[in-house]
Amino acid sequence: MKTSILKILTLGLLAAGAASAQTTIKIASLSPLSGAQILNGKLVKNGAQLAVSEYKARFKAMGFDLQLVGYDDQADPAVGAAAARKIAADRQILGVVGALNSGVTLSASEALKASHVSMVSPSATANEVTDRGLPNTNRLVTRDDAQGPAGARFMMEKLKAKKVYILNDRTSYGAGLAAEVEKTLKAGGARVVTNESTEEKNDFSTIIGKIKLQTPDAIYFGGIYTQIGIFIRQLRDAGVNIPVVGGDGLDSTELATLAARGANDIYYTTVAAPLEALPNAKSFIATYRSTFNAAPAGYAAFAYDSARVIAEGILSAARANGNKLPTRTQVESAIRKGQVKNLLSGDVTFNSVGDRNSATLYIMKMQAGKPSLYAKSTIKAPRP
Repeated sequence: MKTSILKILTLGLLAAGAASAQTTIKIASLSPLSGAQILNGKLVKNGAQLAVSEYKARFKAMGFDLQLVGYDDQADPAVGAAAARKIAADRQILGVVGALNSGVTLSASEALKASHVSMVSPSATANEVTDRGLPNTNRLVTRDDAQGPAGARFMMEKLKAKKVYILNDRTSYGAGLAAEVEKTLKAGGARVVTNESTEEKNDFSTIIGKIKLQTPDAIYFGGIYTQIGIFIRQLRDAGVNIPVVGGDGLDSTELATLAARGANDIYYTTVAAPLEALPNAKSFIATYRSTFNAAPAGYAAFAYDSARVIAEGILSAARANGNKLPTRTQVESAIRKGQVKNLLSGDVTFNSVGDRNSATLYIMKMQAGKPSLYAKSTIKAPRP
């Protein structure tokens, strides 16, 4: 009996020793896990979690314990920068999936650049995200200078709009997108009534009054669904039924809820594909549903792909380092120079500043509260 107990204790100690020998590597997610954009923020964290779970066995075989840690940025650049400083202080974190928003991506990447923690954003579209040329900052989606012109051309060519009223939410994302739309409309001969900035969230009666007086053919609103959905509801309640067009900030299941009976004749460009447009997404959808008891959406798939890009970068850097723990700088370089194939969104390589060399832009139409794919196009990175 004593011999058996001794054997059991010995085996237990050996197992515990083997477990403790595993070096912990963390991938962080950075997205709104509280506040108005929590739904999209959770999609980012959940998508990243699925990828980390899939890669755990491969990391374990190399002596690493891969973990995901989620950080809440509240969709606020200042909060995101504070979270980034915490990420930088945790030496086990070698990469970040995020941020969701361009403004947060800008502030967080600046906070992380000195520590060489790589970011792969599933959704940040502002031109400045990569125009700064930071070696730690990458994204899987196309830029505002592709998305904005696509929205403008859509209004001129498909909606036959000759007169457009532009609104923006004063953020890096919304204002940047609206500026690109304005530039393309003017170049195409359309009249831009105004490009008006507003932080209004609840009462749009003054703006709607001006829109009624100007009688535009279409409205373009650069911003987020939490603001635009309420605007659209009040716009329709006021009897204005012209098309409303926006960017990927409208890409949320909550848009139809907020717009209510007004959720008609809404069009938006989006960089995160509707899942039905991704040929390899069937298994991902089933796993997401069974894991989180909820339906996934495009941002979850792109966060999943972002986490896979980071995981492959870490593995590549580890192999180049003699199968030992790589440095953050080695991971940063491996991600930027790497090639990852067969992701949900296709193959991924980055150009010299972290833009994806080839991305897809989707145009969605919402009618009776239901979005459907209207068109899509391939966008090449603007530089090598």
